Amino acid sequence: MAFRPIRRFGDPILRMAAEPVTEFDQRLRTIVADLLDTVDAPGRAGVAAPQIGVGVRAFSYNVDGEIGYVINPELVELSQKTQDGVEACLSLPGLGFDTRRAQHAVVRGVDVDNEPVTVSGSGLMARCLQHETDHLDGIVYIQRLDPRTRREAYRQVRDQDWFWQP
Repeated sequence: MAFRPIRRFGDPILRMAAEPVTEFDQRLRTIVADLLDTVDAPGRAGVAAPQIGVGVRAFSYNVDGEIGYVINPELVELSQKTQDGVEACLSLPGLGFDTRRAQHAVVRGVDVDNEPVTVSGSGLMARCLQHETDHLDGIVYIQRLDPRTRREAYRQVRDQDWFWQP
C-alpha cells in the first residue's frame, strides 16, 4: 500500500502504549500492508505501528529474509540466556547502543483474520521481537540502558538535527 515515514524519538506517540486491535477490517489490512511495505527496505529489521503514527498493537519484521507481522503480540517466552550487542532504532537514526536482550524470544498474536500466529527466534529475531513489542508498550530501547549509558544516549539524541521537540 504505502511506504510510511518513521516517527522520530520525541514524538509523543512513541511514549504511549498502543491500543489492542479489536476490529479486523479493511483499515487494519491497510495498516498491516503499510507496515510490511515500510519494513521492506535495506537495514530494517522491524517497524511497530506507533513508528508510522498509528497507535495500535501491531508490528512487522524483516529478519534474515523472513518477513511478516503480528497483531496484538504478547511476549510469552524469553530465555534466561542473554545476548549483548549494539541495538539501533529507526526512530533514533544514526545512533546505536549496547543493549542486553534475551537470546531467544517467542511472541504470540494474531493475523489480519484474527487467526493465531506464533513467531519465535534467537539472536537478531529475538532482539527484534523484544524491541518491537517494547514499542507497543511505549518503550524505546534507550530506556532499557544502564543509567550512565542512558544519560549519554539522551545527550546524543538531543544533539541530533532530527530530534523532535515540542
